[in-house]
Amino acid sequence: METKEILSHVDHTQLKAFATWNDIQTLCEEAIEYQTASVCIPQSYIKRVHDKYQDKINICTVVGFPLGYNSTESKIAEVKQAILDGANEIDMVINIGDVKNGDYDKVTEEIKRLKETAGNHILKVIVETCYLTNEEKIAICKSVTQAGADYIKTSTGFGTGGATLEDIRLFKKYIGEHVKMKAAGGVKSVADMEAFIEAGCDRIGTSSAISMIKGQETKGY
Repeated sequence: METKEILSHVDHTQLKAFATWNDIQTLCEEAIEYQTASVCIPQSYIKRVHDKYQDKINICTVVGFPLGYNSTESKIAEVKQAILDGANEIDMVINIGDVKNGDYDKVTEEIKRLKETAGNHILKVIVETCYLTNEEKIAICKSVTQAGADYIKTSTGFGTGGATLEDIRLFKKYIGEHVKMKAAGGVKSVADMEAFIEAGCDRIGTSSAISMIKGQETKGY
């Protein structure tokens, strides 16, 4: 797979609590140079990035991150502010406690309300697969589909595990036709990125894509 094609699927990510403005600028400059799908950044940096880079960059951010147990109203407020500041894509975390309680109607309704708030902006739903049984994953696929979200996303990268090909194959079997997939967390190599894309992922969330690609270039690949 060509490097350019791989990177066109990457949400180039910097979500560490201690990320500085210099870190964010480096991320953005790399995203522009290598033409990644987006940068995924903390909400506090959205306006600053938008003001500096304008339409040179596609801004993604996270909502209810990383634990997901914020109230629905607070998540809605986050979505509204993020879009106002210049974000084009929102990656929300579901309330995993609601899933564990079997309250899938509540999960579906929250996703639906956030999608209504996001409107034409892309909404990705982080389900944190490392905490879920296969039965719960299947039920969440149905919730994401019924709620009208644009993507289902495996992980925050802050949980006990990240994306697996097994989970992507399970998602593919149970999501609706309009729902795309994003793998995040635990993507450790260019081969991993290729494998997830070939398995059907439209996006890959990672902070390491550029360094992995550069590593291959250094080795002469």
